[in-house]
Amino acid sequence: MTNALSRLLKTREWLMADGAIGTNLFAMGLEAGEPPELWNTDHPDRIRALHQGFVDAGSDIILTNSFGGTCYRLKLHNHQDRAFELNKTAAELARDVADRAQRPVIVAGSVGPTGEIFEPVGTLCMADAVTAFEEQIRGLMEGGADVIWAETISSEEEIIAIAQACANLDAPLCATLSFDTAGRTMMGITSTGYSGMQNGLPVRTVAYGANCGTGAPDLLRTVLGLSETVSSDAVIIAKSNAGIPKYVNGVIEYDGTPELMAQYACLARDAGARIIGGCCGTRPEHLRAMRAAMEAHTLAGRPSLDKIQACIGAFSSQDDGTGDVATAPKRERRGRRRA
Repeated sequence: MTNALSRLLKTREWLMADGAIGTNLFAMGLEAGEPPELWNTDHPDRIRALHQGFVDAGSDIILTNSFGGTCYRLKLHNHQDRAFELNKTAAELARDVADRAQRPVIVAGSVGPTGEIFEPVGTLCMADAVTAFEEQIRGLMEGGADVIWAETISSEEEIIAIAQACANLDAPLCATLSFDTAGRTMMGITSTGYSGMQNGLPVRTVAYGANCGTGAPDLLRTVLGLSETVSSDAVIIAKSNAGIPKYVNGVIEYDGTPELMAQYACLARDAGARIIGGCCGTRPEHLRAMRAAMEAHTLAGRPSLDKIQACIGAFSSQDDGTGDVATAPKRERRGRRRA
């Protein structure tokens, strides 16, 4: 597939994605319960400033402010009829910042989960989900997104629906799942299981991986699972939270320092990731440290579980969902070729 992200990946061994949208918008004044997507029209200068901060910190990829942009999520705030408009505006704001950069910057249209449960457990049918994602994706692409970026997905049905919508609209796709339940997604997908799904999706992903979750150590263990048996040309994404959330004076803060995130970024490269960024809690200062560390880093081979724990902390669970445990010797994994 020919697209701006694939072309840039051919010229670079790794790319740095951006940081957190929500965490940084809260720092700018977003109120709890307020949909961030409304700021695309109500406070566009703040959204531009957020994207600009990421670009200035070294991000090669910026995600649009559209995570909750399906009609299902917007319906919670009685704005379901604005899905196309808010997504198009989100992409236009990011596109404006990217086009003014002095280097190539990819605009990735963020697509999050609908918040609905698919049939037969829930009421959402595949056809309705595809229609909703098509509406969002059409807005993002018309606004100038280079690629669609599904993130924090947990179910097989939802990633299939997003991929089908992308196939219908001829839109390139990157997709990350959140492995936050003892190495599995909330709906039970493991890292190796997600890798195995790639050939069966309606459209081939440009890149795929993991985001959010329960901290950098767990995400790195997931990246090892994702890259275990993939083809040599697969591009793995790592986008970890900046540490663990804690309540400080009534406000949620993440305890990951720039130094910890810099170590995580280098370990992610060693584990096989080519696109590395941050999720919740990740600010421009984290990204600057990550960029500097990756530019100075020499690949050191796939890290062991013991090395990950020694460098950036313990795992939240012993089991990674595939049978590997933190206290057991790491089984030999077949790594893919380095780019």
